[in-house]
Amino acid sequence: MHIALNAHLLSGRAGYRSAGIHSYIAGLLRTLPRVLPNDWRLTAFVGGANTLTFPGVTMRRAALDTESPARRIVWEQLIQPFALAGCDLHHALAFVAPALTRVPAVATIYDLSFVHYPDRLSAPRRLYLDWFTRLTCQRARRLIAISHSTARDLTATFGVPADRIDIALPGYDREAFHPLPAEQIAVFRAEKGLPDRFWLFIGTLEPRKNLLTLIEAYAALPARDRLPLILAGGKGWDYQPIFDAAARHRLQNSIRFPGFIPTTEVALWYNSAEAFVYPSIFEGFGLPVLEAMACGTPVITSDTSSLPEVIGAAGALVAPRDVGAWTDALRQASADESWRTTARTRGLERASLFSWEETARATAASYRKALGLSR
Repeated sequence: MHIALNAHLLSGRAGYRSAGIHSYIAGLLRTLPRVLPNDWRLTAFVGGANTLTFPGVTMRRAALDTESPARRIVWEQLIQPFALAGCDLHHALAFVAPALTRVPAVATIYDLSFVHYPDRLSAPRRLYLDWFTRLTCQRARRLIAISHSTARDLTATFGVPADRIDIALPGYDREAFHPLPAEQIAVFRAEKGLPDRFWLFIGTLEPRKNLLTLIEAYAALPARDRLPLILAGGKGWDYQPIFDAAARHRLQNSIRFPGFIPTTEVALWYNSAEAFVYPSIFEGFGLPVLEAMACGTPVITSDTSSLPEVIGAAGALVAPRDVGAWTDALRQASADESWRTTARTRGLERASLFSWEETARATAASYRKALGLSR
């Protein structure tokens, strides 16, 4: 069997785009060859500027750089159908399969944020994602959701029958995300000028991450109960109200915005924090929560969308819009050492349940169903 994978959202450059979907695609390509039969071939299509390689995967680079969404769409719909000649199955690794091809398809759907939060994208990109994802959901033999929450959303929003959806939960990089020695963390804190105790958020600064609620809850704490709050991540759409809220509450000296965190530093930030706070109101999965738990960092997150699937009973779950509940959770994280110890232990145990090997096995099972090879 020859499986072709559209991996054009696999970023070959450091930066904002080298997280999220990129991490999922990279984790899958690293492990998928290990779980497929030896006579199955994998070919990953990537942009012309992408230099990444993966053992057991043939990388086919496009003649053009597809980092630009417009060029990627041109390749996806006009060039990809010809590139699929001779393949037995096509895996659309990010929502959309080409409309003009007879090669059977499997498509991975991460979330439907472009439907529920349309303002985050330009109108052309939003319409393309909406129309072509709907078409892909109708035509693909199998759909892969990265959480049960996304699977339910596919059924509720697009009317996809539940029996056509497979679940392939993400894993995480175990070599990168784990508890680090205290000496190493002390050196990192000194290099970055970080306090011994602080709360951390990592993610895009945008409305969906619900940081305004977090800032309101933080401002409601008595000053003696506040630890420094670090809101790390690149600026997304409509980010200015987040900075305005910090200024309005006169918290400029208590809240820091270090910007985008390089991938090589993320585990150090998790390990350095006393707790990780993730108040997002909508996630396809919520990989930062998993990574923080794997580093032994206590987690407070929202009790909505996929986030309860990730954290289980390992940390604190809070209603996303309940400012008072977030204030109480922050107060507990600051004052209750017993809670922090329990959350750390349970988080490490919970994180151990997720692996890219399991993601790859679930994906391979979906391929077999799509090809009629599953019993």
